[in-house]
Amino acid sequence: MRVASYLESDGTLKRLAEVILRKRGEEGKAFKVRGVKPKGRAFILMVEGIEDAGAAGRWSGADVFASSSILDELPPGEYYWKDLIGLRVVTEEGQYLGQVEDIIPTGSNDVYVCRGGKREILLPAVEDVVRKVDIGEGTMVVKLYKGL
Repeated sequence: MRVASYLESDGTLKRLAEVILRKRGEEGKAFKVRGVKPKGRAFILMVEGIEDAGAAGRWSGADVFASSSILDELPPGEYYWKDLIGLRVVTEEGQYLGQVEDIIPTGSNDVYVCRGGKREILLPAVEDVVRKVDIGEGTMVVKLYKGL
């Protein structure tokens, strides 16, 4: 199966032993990984139980999950998406804006999609906007500029 990748490096792929495939609205299913081959901004995933294109087609559009234990430790100030999704977003003045519900990769910087407040807000993941991230407290403090 061809899988879109948001990984910074292919090193993590070498540690994949098992993945869970899940289509929206369905329960996930675990598969043992037979092999992984990087292919540009994607990778080819070979798993036990999916032996041909027909079987792979059944999983088209599915999300692929792996254990977070295979992830490298990040330097201070960097975060995995899984840690940012769900954070409570507040301004420096303490105004509640909502939660990070999605992340959009743009190439230059990610954009955090914040929903649940008065309106949806798209926050560029840059130091001038994202002032503090506290994973333990579950919060992200931001500075809103005109137009955000």
